[in-house]
Amino acid sequence: MEFTTQHFIALAPLLITSLTIVVVMLAIAWRRNHSQTFLISVAGLNLALLSILPALKVAPLAVTPLLQIDTFACLYMALILVATLACVTLAHAYLGDGGSGYPGNREELYLLILMAAAGGLVLVSAQHLAGLFIGLELLSVPVYGLVAYAFFNKRSLEAGIKYMVLSAAGSAFLLFGMALLYADAGSLSFTGIGQALAATGLPSPLAQLGLGMMLIGLAFKLSLVPFHLWTPDVYEGAPAPVAAFLATASKVAVFAVMVRLFQISPAASSGVLSDVLTVIAIASILFGNLLALTQSNLKRLLGYSSIAHFGYLLIALVASKGLAVEAIGVYLVTYVITSLGAFGVITLMSSPYNGRDADALYEYRGLFWRRPYLTAVLTVMMLSLAGIPLTAGFIGKFYIIATGVESHQWWLVGSLVLGSAIGVFYYLRVMVTLYLIEPNLRRHDAQLHWEQRAGGVMLLAIAVLAFFLGLYPQPLLNLVQQSGLAG
Repeated sequence: MEFTTQHFIALAPLLITSLTIVVVMLAIAWRRNHSQTFLISVAGLNLALLSILPALKVAPLAVTPLLQIDTFACLYMALILVATLACVTLAHAYLGDGGSGYPGNREELYLLILMAAAGGLVLVSAQHLAGLFIGLELLSVPVYGLVAYAFFNKRSLEAGIKYMVLSAAGSAFLLFGMALLYADAGSLSFTGIGQALAATGLPSPLAQLGLGMMLIGLAFKLSLVPFHLWTPDVYEGAPAPVAAFLATASKVAVFAVMVRLFQISPAASSGVLSDVLTVIAIASILFGNLLALTQSNLKRLLGYSSIAHFGYLLIALVASKGLAVEAIGVYLVTYVITSLGAFGVITLMSSPYNGRDADALYEYRGLFWRRPYLTAVLTVMMLSLAGIPLTAGFIGKFYIIATGVESHQWWLVGSLVLGSAIGVFYYLRVMVTLYLIEPNLRRHDAQLHWEQRAGGVMLLAIAVLAFFLGLYPQPLLNLVQQSGLAG
């Protein structure tokens, strides 16, 4: 195929992100400077984000058989870039400047985050199993290094090794599933597989086995029950900005490609596979919420809660018609906003770096009297994660329930309601802890360095956005409706 200007415009977000990676690498080789590396990364990500606008004008466009740039891809590209931008800002505050900061090399963290983000961009625009695998590996491999980045902390190293070993097992399942699917369908492109499966009516046992194994590989990455065992340990061990990236950009990319795969070949989500997805969804919602009840570590609590949230998202995937794609879009946007806010508070509490993150719940006792701004942000995030009205999380949950009701998935809707009720309890427990009065406590707001102030301003903006979308969700709904897979 011949490359035209339109192809380069469509690929602009990915090309600019890749160029930023090269520039950051050369800048580190030339002269180590933490702030300079941060500014180059932020400038590159902002340019990539802006380049989505011209890319929308040429969409939909197939760039090689591997990638399809359409409105669906553009929405999730924007979401990944925004999440990466937020994580980079948090990383700058976390690593700190000067003697009280991080003791190792700081600059490579930005390089790894940018590489993982580039993998995410490939993943959401993949329309071919080879594109899916390249994107997934480009996303996963830098994250192994990111999770173990605090190399002097045993928990961080342990988390990195666990994530690498289990992620490699997930990739093996995924590859085997792809091989079986190719053997049955004779094609690696999503549309080719969809047509081959539709031609035979119900998928053959070989195709169902292939899709099942691919589902296991993707469920590992999304930490769905029973493939969730790595999640709490990795969230706890990873540095706070990395945990934020893992919970947002990484999972959004994998879920988006899963939606594309299942929507293009409706036969894939019928029959046995639909029942398997239903069981996984119910198990993820109940196990995620019940295990979060007993946690006294905020990162582990958010890890278990993310298992439950992706269980909620599977409801829309099982429904797979009517409002489904719209509901998934709305829910992922609201989930990313609230997760970034919650992990952002942990990040700013943990810096300047002092050996381990401030993630134990007792460290947040009476936080209102010490850091009122951070308390306000964390309160809004907990309310949003619980799905309380007037927050962004409520809109997301409302859409998921509407999708479940529309397709008569009563078991799934029931488990969502039960899971949400359990969730309210542990989210409120965190909120109550923030406002407890400690004896002999003098009220003051801690002095912040400028890089922490930048993180703080961003967190306040996230909290305002979570409220705004809860009160007036129309702009978000319009955005998601325009980015359907048909677009």
